[in-house]
Amino acid sequence: MRKLIRCLGLVFFLAAFAPATLAAQQFDVVLEGGRVMDPETGLDAVRNVGIRDGKIARISTKPLSGRHTIQASGLVVAPGFIDLHQHGQEPESQRVKAFDGVTTALEMEIGVPDVARFLKAKEGRSLIHYGTTASHAAARAMAFGTPLNPEIDPQSGNAEILPRSGTATNQPATPEQIREIQQRLRDEIDRGALGVGMGIQYTPGATRLEVIDTFRVAAERKLPVYTHVRSFGHTEPGSDIESIEEVIGAAAISGAPLHVVHINSSCLADTLECLSLIEDARARGLDVTTEAYPYIAGMTEINSALFNPGWRERLGIDYAGLVLPNTGEHLTKERFEELHNSTTPQAVLLFANTQQMIDATIPNPLVMIASDGAQGHPRNAGCYARVLAQYVRKKKTLTLMEALRKMTLMPAQMLERSTPAGRLKGRLQEGADADIVIFDPATIADRATFEKPMEPSVGVHYLLVGGTVVIDDGKMVSGIFPGRAILGPGKTEKH
Repeated sequence: MRKLIRCLGLVFFLAAFAPATLAAQQFDVVLEGGRVMDPETGLDAVRNVGIRDGKIARISTKPLSGRHTIQASGLVVAPGFIDLHQHGQEPESQRVKAFDGVTTALEMEIGVPDVARFLKAKEGRSLIHYGTTASHAAARAMAFGTPLNPEIDPQSGNAEILPRSGTATNQPATPEQIREIQQRLRDEIDRGALGVGMGIQYTPGATRLEVIDTFRVAAERKLPVYTHVRSFGHTEPGSDIESIEEVIGAAAISGAPLHVVHINSSCLADTLECLSLIEDARARGLDVTTEAYPYIAGMTEINSALFNPGWRERLGIDYAGLVLPNTGEHLTKERFEELHNSTTPQAVLLFANTQQMIDATIPNPLVMIASDGAQGHPRNAGCYARVLAQYVRKKKTLTLMEALRKMTLMPAQMLERSTPAGRLKGRLQEGADADIVIFDPATIADRATFEKPMEPSVGVHYLLVGGTVVIDDGKMVSGIFPGRAILGPGKTEKH
């Protein structure tokens, strides 16, 4: 009996000792002593975070041990920022996004012309997570017999996404062409698209019925439509109010969730009125969301249909309000016409908004943050740090938790409309993906300007993508590509 008791005692001792022994090897990475902030639960406290196999495995007040420990004392530990609107997909843009705290950057506004090619090109070569919508503009161009170039441009990391102004943008589609557009969108969703992307202003020939029929494809798959609306400005018909009304109506008719991109540059001086339309639609049960970026200038392609006749009246600016990002040249009428009529794509900055309107838009509780980033505009490199520096620290119109919510939880909840993978993003909770930014709230700031748009932000000390450290003590780790595709219901998610 005594021997049995001694054996049992040894078993109990070993069982009690085993967890302590295992704890030393339990985690791949430990984040020690940081200010852990989670916008969903409201957690804002000093905690230790253990990461294993790309997931947040433990959040604890007790010490944790692992193979690699990051001292986060005095720093904020938050979910990595999710950018739903990122055009620049090449390595240099991904690098500056990482220094801006972004762990996921998606091409959702208009989508890409070939989803499968886009995903294949980035597989195993992406610093941060990626994904896309199916492109209505590309499907339309194909139906008109002038398909966009699907080849990936090494300068942007993306394919041609905007058609030149012409027949495929300006003419109404026939019923047969609309059916072709719908089928192409279905095929692209089957290849992993996260929804349907539209740029209605870039395809002004699309009738109201074509827009509704496009929303109906998204609704069939219970996916959202991300859209650049038809127009901006006060002038009726064709005002920004009418444009917001059009897509809210299409969402109501079809049942598809609606996300209005960059409401600040779509509605300009009418932004607050446009936000009130969205607020009222949501109050009546419609699934409508929106986003903004903290800059007074937009950027687009000068030979697109956005610059069809009447653009100066709608924007409220003249030729000098257009600036070439690569040279700083302010355009004249002659220079504009030369570039607009060219077959060569050319980005142009549009200085059409006011700081007062941006300052009123960013704190609005309906607005999530998205950059609309691409090389040539400082929003590519500085969008998220700018919100933290300007609206949290300087202007104090947002609390830190409110700002984090706009950058993490709100876009993650938008992703949930497309994929269960969204439930694991934008949270700092046990079981969530270990996409984490660790930054100094007292020093984080944007450095990108219109003269030097690719200057990386400062203040991000560490960044983890799927549990892999990509920024370590303020320095980029070379030779690693932990970014994974976020896929819609047409394919099995990879993470």
